[in-house]
Amino acid sequence: MRQATARTLLVVVLLVAGCGAGSRDAARTATPPATAPPATAAPTPPGTAGSFNPTDIAWLQLTAAMAERLLPVLDLVPARTTDPAWRATAARVAATQRADLDRAHRLLAEAGAPTTNPHEGHDMPGMVTAEQLAALRGASGAPLHRLLAGHLRAHLTQSVRIAASEQQNGVQPATVALAAAVARNATANLARLNKLPPPPHPPPA
Repeated sequence: MRQATARTLLVVVLLVAGCGAGSRDAARTATPPATAPPATAAPTPPGTAGSFNPTDIAWLQLTAAMAERLLPVLDLVPARTTDPAWRATAARVAATQRADLDRAHRLLAEAGAPTTNPHEGHDMPGMVTAEQLAALRGASGAPLHRLLAGHLRAHLTQSVRIAASEQQNGVQPATVALAAAVARNATANLARLNKLPPPPHPPPA
């Protein structure tokens, strides 16, 4: 009974990290150090289907849900801006998000977890809402860059935060390794985002 209670508390820790703070708070969180090593695809250690704990499952589901929300945003960029730096940044982040999403789905299948997204329809920290996506679809140039910078910063910062929870509390080797890769790649992408020239602010009305 005590062991089950402890596992439940670990899931609560992860979900509080994912759901308890607002997107604005996530965007204000200090950016992880820009001195992180270059983003690389870390090898995935073998795992066994029986070695997942509730924290592993909760983190995989949340990570998949966050990636599924961000990818439509990144897919807009080539058609909405001609800026090569923003196009390259969006393409790089999209590549890591698709790789993370694929690995999360494979691990959830290995764990025998439900294939449905338990966070469908939930607007949580780091996730772009339907209204925000509509605003992005109507923006281009500098206005798009401003919106994109805010959403990317919130998403990447939140990804580092919840990956830390999985690294501390998860037990499945491949899942913990994925969390380490997610944190490393998100930190590197935040550093690249910080190097982009800030878009000009609109003139006062």
